[in-house]
Amino acid sequence: MESRKRVLPPEVLMEEYRELLQQEEIEALPLIISGNSMSPFLIHGRDTVYLSRLTRPARRGDVLLYRRTGGAYILHRVYRVERDSYTMVGDAQAVLEPGIRPEQVIAVMTSALRKGKRQGPGCFWWEFFEKVWIRMVPVRSGVRRAYTVIARMFRRR
Repeated sequence: MESRKRVLPPEVLMEEYRELLQQEEIEALPLIISGNSMSPFLIHGRDTVYLSRLTRPARRGDVLLYRRTGGAYILHRVYRVERDSYTMVGDAQAVLEPGIRPEQVIAVMTSALRKGKRQGPGCFWWEFFEKVWIRMVPVRSGVRRAYTVIARMFRRR
């Protein structure tokens, strides 16, 4: 059987995901990454995330799919859990997005197909981004600049 990709407008796709995630027999739904806000962990067009309904309170480091009040669908990491909201941030970002309410959350990322390999809790890169990179938000831009400079130096050799 040949595998086909279907491209749907985000509003249509996310409504279908919302409905499917309410069904008990659905364990996880795949979604190909679109956009660069979750790099370097997840890369646009290369990686696929697997989304499930959130059955427990979200924790710092969780990656949630949510809908902004303006209508955009976003996949970002929980930076801070407050009493009635979350503060979110993309892995490629240093600007925090406070005030995301639990009812805006559609799903949680439970695993990812990254560089062709399945990754989930317990994998090195999963744990690094969930536990270490999330704590580096204030210095991320400097770390990324330093990495770029060092990578260029090694490429020249």
